[in-house]
Amino acid sequence: MYVEIDKNSGFCFGVVRAISKAEAALGELGGEVYSLGDIVHNRMEVQRLESLGLRTVTHDDMASLAGRDLFIRAHGEPPTTFRRAEELGIRVIDATCPVVAQLQRKVVAAHEQMKAVGGQVVILGKRGHAEVVGLAGQVEEPTIVVEREEDLQQIDFTRPVFFLSQTTQSLALFWSLAERMKERLQSEDMLTVDDTICRRVSNREKALSEFVTRFDVVIFVCGKKSSNGRVLFNVCRKNNERCYNIEEESELQAEWFDNCQRVGICGATSTPAWLMTRVADAIRERFI
Repeated sequence: MYVEIDKNSGFCFGVVRAISKAEAALGELGGEVYSLGDIVHNRMEVQRLESLGLRTVTHDDMASLAGRDLFIRAHGEPPTTFRRAEELGIRVIDATCPVVAQLQRKVVAAHEQMKAVGGQVVILGKRGHAEVVGLAGQVEEPTIVVEREEDLQQIDFTRPVFFLSQTTQSLALFWSLAERMKERLQSEDMLTVDDTICRRVSNREKALSEFVTRFDVVIFVCGKKSSNGRVLFNVCRKNNERCYNIEEESELQAEWFDNCQRVGICGATSTPAWLMTRVADAIRERFI
């Protein structure tokens, strides 16, 4: 059985930058660093960093962290989080992805533009996702978050719309929803569309579509909390029905490899390379 790991899978630039910053902080400070939420949506990588001294906390824990170091992950945070940290005397290590930071500024500008014409700002994104919470929290005015076509009913189509996206969403879905909005607005001029999907992420859809067709079985490795993982796994399944999603090698099932000669391994932007290698090694040891 031939086993190959997709060279284009694994951490994106923003996650690599965040984890490098966390490792540097842990090394320099020689103590505990507190991450506001999981530093990456991958349980195995979080556990690795916890073994080095990283501790995951919530917003409710901030009051007890005065004088400590608080890590802001790549997903970013609203301005209220930074203000509260300052008030509490918490030192912030800001690892917000530059692509996300740019999008945050665009959300603020979009609200200013829509305020002048009585319009509304709409974001394609997963409700409750850290990046989306940070985006919507950039301004006090409400931001409409949509996940699918059914959610468009939240929009007042008698008013102008400014449409943006969470950085890791599907390009196809984004433009499909933009077309549905255009059809329902009184004039095309009432819709402003800003494609803010990260190309370092979206380009993986095409690459994965091609990668998975070369194998009898594909193992997609990602954390259960990964929004990007769900998008990319669906891309894999559309192109290879023998594609299985696991979080770690213990979930591998022997029957998946029946009549299999070639296995492909790939993952999300939050999947560490070392974990995909470990999965590949487990397949070679147990099923060949």
